[in-house]
Amino acid sequence: MIQSMTAFARESATTRQGTLTVELRSVNHRYLDCSFKLPDALRSLEPRLRDKASAALSRGKLDCMIRLQSHATQGGELEIDGDRLAALLVAAGRIQAQLENPAPVSALDVLQFPGIYSAPEEPEEQLREQALALFTDALASMQQNRQREGSKLAALVQDRLSQVAAAVVSTREILPALMQHQRDRIIARIADLKVEVDQGRLEQELVYLAQKADVDEELDRLVAHIDEVQRTLDKGGPCGRRLDFLMQELNREANTLSSKSQSASTTQSAVELKVLIEQMREQIQNIE
Repeated sequence: MIQSMTAFARESATTRQGTLTVELRSVNHRYLDCSFKLPDALRSLEPRLRDKASAALSRGKLDCMIRLQSHATQGGELEIDGDRLAALLVAAGRIQAQLENPAPVSALDVLQFPGIYSAPEEPEEQLREQALALFTDALASMQQNRQREGSKLAALVQDRLSQVAAAVVSTREILPALMQHQRDRIIARIADLKVEVDQGRLEQELVYLAQKADVDEELDRLVAHIDEVQRTLDKGGPCGRRLDFLMQELNREANTLSSKSQSASTTQSAVELKVLIEQMREQIQNIE
């Protein structure tokens, strides 16, 4: 299946430490380029995340951002350091004994002292496994988005390719009449001059002009390239580079057809071909 390189996915999950969010963004790129923005607790995951991305993608610039947003109030009881609390209360009592009219010390005042309590934390290994599973889900979601977008791109390319094929057929059909018109026009001009000409030499010149304006080879190569584009689309998979190369070949033949044109009809056909090829190329830039 043809895939686009442009996609986005986001997955979130709630952990004991807070809300874990994975965001993936991918855009077109010549090769696979992955960048990761991870919280400190998950930095050791990057090699495993990179391996998963490389196994799933072949091209594109992938930006991965993982955020861990702590809850305003996390569940679970606070763990009080009893020894530290006892030492703090003893010290506070000594200080109060030396003060005149000391202000009462509240429990909240005590909790503000560093090290008195700690919130229950998720084991780091468990958090890493949750993040890895969430990344896997986000990657699968992004793959689905890439496939949907890829199907749309393939349909657009297929539509333009059909128009290119039709333009080639119509150009080939009118060529004999155009060549005959060109021949008749030259003979009529010579007749208007009312001079004697060597008929053998005239025929040689007419043949030379016909060969110079002959575009059968260019049309044949256009057909061959069109068939190859169709086969590539039908095969699917990572084919963006192959299709881009074929667009260059199609454009080269369209340019040659334009340079050999001896009539407004073939010139118009060549211009139409180049427009359609460029439209295909723009879509192919996003195909993996």
